[in-house]
Amino acid sequence: MTNTISPHEIAEAAERLRAGELVAFPTETVYGLGANALDAAAVEKIYIAKGRPSTSPLIVHVANASMAKSLVTDWPPLAEQLASLFWPGPLTLVLPKRPSIPDIVTSGLPTVGIRVPAHPVALALLEGARIPIAAPSANRFTELSPTTADHVRASFGDAFPILDGGPCKVGIESTVIAIEGDMILLLRPGMISAEDLRPFASAIRIAGDPAASTSHASPGQHHKHYSPRTPLHIGKPAAFGRGAFLYYSEPGSYDRSIRMPSEPAAYAAMLYDVLHALDKDALDWIAVESLPDSPAWDAIRDRLTRAAASP
Repeated sequence: MTNTISPHEIAEAAERLRAGELVAFPTETVYGLGANALDAAAVEKIYIAKGRPSTSPLIVHVANASMAKSLVTDWPPLAEQLASLFWPGPLTLVLPKRPSIPDIVTSGLPTVGIRVPAHPVALALLEGARIPIAAPSANRFTELSPTTADHVRASFGDAFPILDGGPCKVGIESTVIAIEGDMILLLRPGMISAEDLRPFASAIRIAGDPAASTSHASPGQHHKHYSPRTPLHIGKPAAFGRGAFLYYSEPGSYDRSIRMPSEPAAYAAMLYDVLHALDKDALDWIAVESLPDSPAWDAIRDRLTRAAASP
């Protein structure tokens, strides 16, 4: 628990969730916009607030593996192994859901993504509410994910309570995987990489993006996502207008060059916060130095590729 959030605030937020209302709260990845995952009407409020299409499912946050098991019809040995190793943490497991999870949570699919977050405020909220919490990132759909409470306020003002747990330590969204026997299907890369998971599976397959009109097995699979309002480019741009260049090796000769960490975890933790700050500056462009082609950078490269994509 952080010093800025009292047990009373947690209790009030938990009661609000049980009453079918929304609460924004921190996780180790990004801030989430939460609702009671067992209440379809409450979950609908998330979709309305974000402008999120019904084809994009939500991740359900739970307090522990026991709560996760109560929401699924199958808990294979590989799920048990990965949960014991990576939970609490930024790994989401997609498994067959029980009927108690409304279809709106899963975009009508028979599977649900579940994880135990590694943030003391999120865990205290889950324990206080005693319900699973459906929570995508607390931002407008396709826009930059929030890693501070101020980022959430910039998107939504005072539309709902925001538990301020400070900056998120991981900084980008969780790894999402489906389990197929002893195989792993990687649906969304995260800072738990395919290489981190490889020792535990007979094989790892990388999922392609689904059609925009069909339900997605995981959030974060839309062609354009995680986008600042300022046009973003990958690689050194032509020098036109006012812009900022994010680099980790060679700065380039631009008016604004921002040095990013050369280590992936530190880069990820800093990325969204830097982009939020630059978005306030009315720039003509933001450019990002091309990243190394290695598994450790896959998740960051995924976020930036989608952020730079045409609508």
